[in-house]
Amino acid sequence: MTSRDRIRTIVSGASADRCGFWLGNPHPDTLPIYHAYFGTSTLEALHLKLGSDLRWLSPQMTTTVYRHPEGKGLFDIGQHKKSHAEPGPLAHCTTVSQVDGYDWPRLEYLDFADCLGSLSDATPYYRASGFWMPFFHDVLDLFGFEPFMLKLHDQPDVVHAAFERVCGFYYDANERFFAAGKAMVDASFFGNDFGTQRDLLISTHHFDEFVLPWIRRFAGQARRHELQVIMHSCGSVHRLIDRLIDAGVQCLHPLQAKAPGMDAQTLVREFGGRIAFLGGIDTQELLIKCTPGEVRQEVRRLKDIFGPCWIASPSHEALLPDIPPRNVAAMAEAALES
Repeated sequence: MTSRDRIRTIVSGASADRCGFWLGNPHPDTLPIYHAYFGTSTLEALHLKLGSDLRWLSPQMTTTVYRHPEGKGLFDIGQHKKSHAEPGPLAHCTTVSQVDGYDWPRLEYLDFADCLGSLSDATPYYRASGFWMPFFHDVLDLFGFEPFMLKLHDQPDVVHAAFERVCGFYYDANERFFAAGKAMVDASFFGNDFGTQRDLLISTHHFDEFVLPWIRRFAGQARRHELQVIMHSCGSVHRLIDRLIDAGVQCLHPLQAKAPGMDAQTLVREFGGRIAFLGGIDTQELLIKCTPGEVRQEVRRLKDIFGPCWIASPSHEALLPDIPPRNVAAMAEAALES
C-alpha cells in the first residue's frame, strides 16, 4: 500500500495496512536543529528520512500566492497587529456598509504556480492542500478580540458581513485552486482554533450561527471536487465533534491530548468509526520531557487504542525547538512499526 493509498483509506474510515504517519510541520526555528541531527537540509528530506506519509502543501505556504501590487497581504492585518487583543481595522465598524468598504483581497492577484509545482513533485504521497482558511481568526483579528466578542451579541449583522467577505474570498479562491490542481490534491485541509486548554472560545450557539455554516459549505465544496476533508482545531473541541461530523468533516487534527475530552480513549469511544483522527501524540509534555523509550511506549499505546484507522502525528504540528530530535525519531520509529 502506497503512502497516498494508506492515508486515503484511513480518512475514508477504513482500516489500512498500518496506521499512517505525519511528522508535522516543524517551526522554522526548529528545522536547523533537526537538520543537524538527522543530516538533512530540506523539509522534504526530513519527511523522507522519518517516513511521513502525508505532505501539507497549502498555497499560503508560498510567498507568491498573493501578488498585490502594493505588497499587501490577504487581509492586510498581520503587519499592523502584534496580538489578537489589539483592535483591528474593523473594530469601530457599526454597519454592514462600513465592513463592505474595507479593502478586501481580490482574486485576480492570486498566483498558484509555486504551490502547483510542489504538489506535482509530491506525487507518491498524500497531498493535503487548499487554502488554510483560518477564517475565524481572520475575522477575530479584523475586529480585535474584545470588539469581536461584543459584536457577536450586539451587532451580529456586522460580524456576519465580515465572515461573508472573508469566507467568500476563501471559497472562490479554492474554486480556482482546486480547478488548477485537479488530480494533484487529495484533501482540503483547513484550520481554525476553536478551543482552549479547557473548553471552547465561543458558545456553541455562536459557533452554530457564525462558523458551522461555513465549515459545512467548505466541506461540500471539497466533496464536489472529489476531495477528502481534514479540519484542524487545537484545544478542547470535544463538544463540537458531532457537529463537525454532521457538517462533512472526515478527519480531525491535531487532537490536543491534554485537553478535556481529547484523549484517545474518549475520542474512540464516542466518535470512532464516524471520523478519522490525525495527531494525538502529546507535544505539551510527552515529546518535550520524556525519554525516547517512553515516547515509543506511548505511541504504541495509542496505536492499540486507535488501531490502523489513525494517522500518528504530534498534537501540535508546528514542532517547537524544545522538542528534542531524539524524541521525534522515537515517535516515527514506533508509528512505522508493523
